[in-house]
Amino acid sequence: MKPYRHGLVVGKFAPLHFGHEALLHAAQAQCERLFVISYSSPELPGCEPERRRRWLALRVPAAEVLIVTPQRIACWQAAGKPVPDLPPNDAPDDEQRHFVASLCLHVLETTIDAVFTGEDYGDGFAAVLAERFSAALARPHPVTHVRLNRTAQPGNPSGTLLRGDIHAHRQLLAPEVYADFVERICLLGGESSGKSTLSVALAGALGTGYVAEYGRERWEQQAGELRYDDLLAIAQEQVRREEQAARQATRYLVCDTSPLTTLFYCLYYFKQAEPALHALATRHYHHTVLCAPDFPFVQDGTRQTAAFRQLQHDWYLQQLAGQPWLLASGAVPDRISAICSALQAGLR
Repeated sequence: MKPYRHGLVVGKFAPLHFGHEALLHAAQAQCERLFVISYSSPELPGCEPERRRRWLALRVPAAEVLIVTPQRIACWQAAGKPVPDLPPNDAPDDEQRHFVASLCLHVLETTIDAVFTGEDYGDGFAAVLAERFSAALARPHPVTHVRLNRTAQPGNPSGTLLRGDIHAHRQLLAPEVYADFVERICLLGGESSGKSTLSVALAGALGTGYVAEYGRERWEQQAGELRYDDLLAIAQEQVRREEQAARQATRYLVCDTSPLTTLFYCLYYFKQAEPALHALATRHYHHTVLCAPDFPFVQDGTRQTAAFRQLQHDWYLQQLAGQPWLLASGAVPDRISAICSALQAGLR
């Protein structure tokens, strides 16, 4: 039997860091059910509601998480639930406390026995919750404040510290969380456009990792025979490898191709593609680089022709119309220099 039936942790989790996780796991160890409420007004860049939901699901999967947004509040209010509007981050403490109490009573439809915090404000928070719950139940309902003791030292995890320079403090984040702050650089190009060579060299120049082209690997595994169903599987595996590699990358991740390339081959060879592949081909990358076909075509025994390379290049130009992208031309050092300059300029 755990000390408390229902526990509560409230926070922005912007981003979710190891300090938060220590608090959440300590609370979980002491509660039969742990409720986690997260909201921020305004939202903080890079820590949008869906990201916070995913981080919490990955790191504290047993917790019952409520991510609160103005849109969700509007839905609750339309359904007749007496939930106040989302308070701004700088609203008085009592406004925040009563807001959370209303969420517990009218959205979660439960009461809390213990609130867990890492700060002194938890005493007043617990008192307001106890007052509201006692009134709703028409009987005394005490709420305990359980404070996680931590020493105030430079470098302790905090959202402010991390938002100031998330890459300098990545050791304070789980890899799954840090991965969402890694900027993906997608390299596209026709056959024999120097894309794979550039991927390795660019990753080295940036001090990070790269994701090789899985389609070629699978093509070789299957002795050059790819079926229609293979193409969607290739795109899915390419994305899976990107997601895994981002957890170990540093600031940037170089991606040798994307599902857009897989879509090209699927349409070229099979004249159709699954809706799921079309969807993957729209995957977002922070930076897109198209390698110019500006040097002699090299036939390695697996490629088609220079004319096919140009066909690919022209298709990419059509697909990238209206999007920001960079044309990488010339020798590898020239291409790296151009890309690094664009990154420093904040090209998206």
